[in-house]
Amino acid sequence: MTATIPALLTAMPQRDSGPREVADASERGALWISEEVVARVAGHAVREVDGVGGADGQVLGVSLGGKTPAPAAKVSAHVAGDTATLTVRLSLTYPAPVARTVQRVREHVVRRVGELTGLSVTRVDIVVTALHNATGTRRRRVE
Repeated sequence: MTATIPALLTAMPQRDSGPREVADASERGALWISEEVVARVAGHAVREVDGVGGADGQVLGVSLGGKTPAPAAKVSAHVAGDTATLTVRLSLTYPAPVARTVQRVREHVVRRVGELTGLSVTRVDIVVTALHNATGTRRRRVE
């Protein structure tokens, strides 16, 4: 037996398009954001601040960095409930004022992580691993 499309459509039950009751958010489920995601969001936020570069690798406390900063900061995150704490390793462009630049990074990371994840960032520890010249490293030669 074959039927035409209009006949099939009229035979299908129709959806009620009236107002729907929306359940409270706590009844719909829960949302967990992994620590890796929070760390990546914070890493992107660090790159949005001028004069800040990535963390140079270190062996026994000696920087392995070259003449330019590494492309990305190293960020670790710990999430507990709806709060997050972060540790950020980065480099700065010399001669930027270290304390002021670090404070700008901290404020920006707290704001952006909060905006993008909904988490409250309670602490941001920042480790400055290196200073890089804005024009590149120039070595002086004594003659």
